[in-house]
Amino acid sequence: MTTTTVVRPADPTLRAALRLATLFAAIKLLLHFALTLYTQHLGYSYFRDEFYYIACGHHLAWGYVDHGPIVAVQARLGEILFGDSLFSIRILSALAGAVMVFLGGILAWSLGGKRPAQALAMFGLICCPQYIGLDGFLSMNSCEAMFWSFCLLAVILIQRGYSARLWWTLLGIAAGIGLLNKPSMAFFLVSLGAALLLTPQRKLLFTRYAALGIALLIVIALPNVLWQIHNHWPTLEFLRNGRESGKNTVLTPLQFCGAQLLNMNPLNALLWVTGVVALLRAKSIKASQWLGLTYLVFFAIMFLMHAKDYYLSGIYPAYFAAGAIAWEHRFAASRSVQRDRIAAFPIFESILLLNTIFILPLASPVLRPAEWVRYTTATHLATKPTETSDSGPMPQFFADRFGWDQQYDIVSKAFHTLSSADQQRVCIFGGNYGDAGNIDFRNRLLHDTLPPALSGQNSYWMWGSHNCDPEVSIAIISDSPERISLKYNSVTLLGRPDASPYAMPYERHRRIYLLRGRKPTAPFNWADERFYY
Repeated sequence: MTTTTVVRPADPTLRAALRLATLFAAIKLLLHFALTLYTQHLGYSYFRDEFYYIACGHHLAWGYVDHGPIVAVQARLGEILFGDSLFSIRILSALAGAVMVFLGGILAWSLGGKRPAQALAMFGLICCPQYIGLDGFLSMNSCEAMFWSFCLLAVILIQRGYSARLWWTLLGIAAGIGLLNKPSMAFFLVSLGAALLLTPQRKLLFTRYAALGIALLIVIALPNVLWQIHNHWPTLEFLRNGRESGKNTVLTPLQFCGAQLLNMNPLNALLWVTGVVALLRAKSIKASQWLGLTYLVFFAIMFLMHAKDYYLSGIYPAYFAAGAIAWEHRFAASRSVQRDRIAAFPIFESILLLNTIFILPLASPVLRPAEWVRYTTATHLATKPTETSDSGPMPQFFADRFGWDQQYDIVSKAFHTLSSADQQRVCIFGGNYGDAGNIDFRNRLLHDTLPPALSGQNSYWMWGSHNCDPEVSIAIISDSPERISLKYNSVTLLGRPDASPYAMPYERHRRIYLLRGRKPTAPFNWADERFYY
């Protein structure tokens, strides 16, 4: 018996597309390296959540209260490979953004776009303020667009006749890791599956290779589900607490749509909105309605769930690619397109670049705080908060980069004034995971001898009290001395972190206390300290 293997001929345009995508990815990477170094020079420090993710990286697990395990692995791996400087811990996020841009170019190629379309799609992605912000610090959000784009690329290639076994396998792996990165991946996959079922491309789902891919993603994500079950579904409690307290800003339909335009750069709407329309019409890009429907379904789910506006950011690269192809078709008669030039749309690209420079201070802190306030006031640029808490004159994304050095200095000085016996038993309590994470991070960074910090917030509560003695505590909290005296016999105010007018208001109100003698009327119970928020 003889068998015949059909070998798909190599696409001669792929190598050129890979080279071009690599070039734009390198530009994206260098951009973030430059921004990190420059903003550090201006005095912007670590962002609050970065301390927390680094702490999670030192407590590796299959799950955490408010995020998946991948960002903890990312933080730990970044520390091991590059170090713990501000620049070092952000390298992997910058790399993820570069891969996202790379995939944007390959998506344009996979949908039939030539070099002008590929370059335009990637240029638009680089000029997107949302990605400049998310890829500029240690965060799970920096990896989201990378995983989602790879999944869409896999489906497109399967549709084009590439190896279903290979690409369904890769899709399952990427989707499974994406689920470990952030739960929103599940809603993206539901949207993708629903869109395929609503179109003739539903046949792609009913194959043994599709079943293999789905099985793979379930197996990869299963440990996190088992962790959630074992810990009584803490993420659901976290989400419920946020919803019941009104933590996040609820947007109207018009506000939610407007936020997408602003986040992606208003001029980029000429790309991604055009892309969604082109996919739904399926004229310049054939058999593509499923991809357009994926966006509509996902948009509807996110809006109905009152999600933060940036939760859609992971889905956009494919629509930049589709919009760039529509531009390429529309201007097919132009000399630049006919000659297959990279900068085939110089007027639009120049205006887009200038507009990106104009709004760059909203995405990255490239101005000193006082200059930032003057600039945004003079230009009437305003940032809409995604949470209801007051952030002061600067958005929380920038405001939460102040005061950390001073906070640690006060705590460390107080610790070293204690007797040796007290140093062995003292509790160092942070009112939130940022306070505790900062203490733990700088303690390692400076090779200091402080004990592990405690906090009742989110995953920090799960790591316990480390058997410290609450009879002697250094606490970073907002409570007044009068209120604290209800629990402790001795209350000494040690100081406050730098009360910068640009820091988050709740941090400006923080006090650091040395507390002694827990009163019998207020017994210490670690279970009472828990708050998932």
